[in-house]
Amino acid sequence: MMRTLSTLTLASTLALAGCSTLSGGPSASAQLQPTRGNTTSGEARFVQRGDKVMVSGEVRGLKPGAEHGFHVHDKGDCSSGDGMSTGGHFNPGSRKHGAHGGGEHHAGDLPSLKADANGVARFSFESRTIAVGSGSNDIVGRGLIVHRDPDDYTTQPTGNAGPRLACAVIARQ
Repeated sequence: MMRTLSTLTLASTLALAGCSTLSGGPSASAQLQPTRGNTTSGEARFVQRGDKVMVSGEVRGLKPGAEHGFHVHDKGDCSSGDGMSTGGHFNPGSRKHGAHGGGEHHAGDLPSLKADANGVARFSFESRTIAVGSGSNDIVGRGLIVHRDPDDYTTQPTGNAGPRLACAVIARQ
């Protein structure tokens, strides 16, 4: 009986270890809520896997067929109603604004969202400029913003992405 119990305990431990390996490392999520006068909402998930973060989610209530700026902002504070309480883009490296994955850019510069004909944007990408749970590029506790307009990737320091449609605080899971 004791040997069977030890075998079951070992098997359970190995199974749990396997599950945590499959799911990746530390994770975080953000529940996007509309800013005042808007209807945009959604969710984003961030999973650390080695030196990159897998980012995925869905945003609803966007202008059909349009692109929308998408950024991690410095402060995890959506209290202002218009999203402005999140401050500027998360930029711990003091870099210029630019396109995610292409040359110099803020850590918080993410790829723009592209809404389908129903105003829904589904996204999945990886980032090597943000982190979940540790380091200077840790996004936990930061703001996540969806903007009305596309990011032009050149206007400093914002990308000229317009008003903030939805806001969330990124929380560790």
